[in-house]
Amino acid sequence: MTNSDLSLHRKKLLALRASIRGDMTQIENDTLKAHSRTTSIPTDMEELASDNADQELTASLLGNDKDTLDQIEAAIERIEDSSFGRCEQCGEQIPKPRLDAIPYAAECERCASQQEEGHRP
Repeated sequence: MTNSDLSLHRKKLLALRASIRGDMTQIENDTLKAHSRTTSIPTDMEELASDNADQELTASLLGNDKDTLDQIEAAIERIEDSSFGRCEQCGEQIPKPRLDAIPYAAECERCASQQEEGHRP
């Protein structure tokens, strides 16, 4: 991978990281605003269920964003240590279209599929 390619991927990763951090901040702010508007105790089971569902969704979204941020940080580290673009499992070059689609990909498609299959119940 050329220095130009690495520079381009680094820029993509930094932009993606900034975007996700902004999304996370917005979700947190929206949640705080919604919570401050509903400081009263829910009066019925439907309202309580709805509040719980909203909290679970928010936690899930933030958890997914945190996982993606961790992967982005790891990809930036791989750029810095010159291992970016190589599959962490088999060592083969990760195809450019995969890195264009998922700039923080750490595995080639074959290894990622095998890993996914291994984690299925």
